[in-house]
Amino acid sequence: MKRKRLTEEQIIAVLREHEAGAKAGDLARKHGISEATLYNWKAKYGGMDVCDAKRLKALEDENAKLKKLLADQMLEASALRE
Repeated sequence: MKRKRLTEEQIIAVLREHEAGAKAGDLARKHGISEATLYNWKAKYGGMDVCDAKRLKALEDENAKLKKLLADQMLEASALRE
């Protein structure tokens, strides 16, 4: 089965449906996700607005980029030491 990626806006909309009283199993079937995914989203995005989620995504992307740059620099420094 093809994996479906939802945007932060869509994820928050699903979580709002859950907060409004929809059952987790019904939401999972409706949106083609597992209940575990729904609960993982709830742990990560619970209580956020769309702007908060976008900011979190931007910070995660920036963090990954900086980690990659640091790893490259450390590898380069190690090669120079040898």
